[in-house]
Amino acid sequence: MALRSRRSLALFAAATALALLAASPPCLAALGGDLWSVQKDQAHLKAKLQVSPGDRYSVHEMKASSGTTVREFATADGKVFGVAWDGPWRPDLRQLLGSYFADFQQAAKAKRTGHNGPLASASSRLVIQMSGHPRAFYGRAYAPDLVPSGVEPAEVR
Repeated sequence: MALRSRRSLALFAAATALALLAASPPCLAALGGDLWSVQKDQAHLKAKLQVSPGDRYSVHEMKASSGTTVREFATADGKVFGVAWDGPWRPDLRQLLGSYFADFQQAAKAKRTGHNGPLASASSRLVIQMSGHPRAFYGRAYAPDLVPSGVEPAEVR
C-alpha cells in the first residue's frame, strides 16, 4: 500500500508540474516586447550583450556561443520594434518574434510552393525577410506600426 501511495503522489506531482508549465505564459518574447525581454533573450541565447544607444533607438546586440548574432532594436521608451540575425544557425524565431510568430508561420506557409529559398513577406503587422543555408543564415523582421517616426525600416539589419 505504501508503494501505491508513493506512485500516486509522484503522479500527482508530475501532473501538477505539467499543468503549471502549460498554464504559464512564455517568458521569452522580443518583437513588441520591452527591454526586459532583451535580457531574457540574452540569457536564453547564453550570449554576450552589447548596447549601442542612438538618438531615436538603441541596438541590443547579442553574440551567442554558437556564433549567431541577434540584434534587437528598441525605441527610446524601451519597446522592441525590430530584430535581425545572422550566423551559422537560425535563432529560435518563436522566441524572437514573440506574438508575431503566428504571422511568420502564416507567411512561411503561404510561401511553401515546393521551393526552398528566401522568404519575404510584408503585412500591416509584420515585415520579415530571411534566407540562408546551414552555416550562413540571416534575416530581419520588424513591426511597421512600432517603428519610430523618422527611422527608416532599412535600418533594421
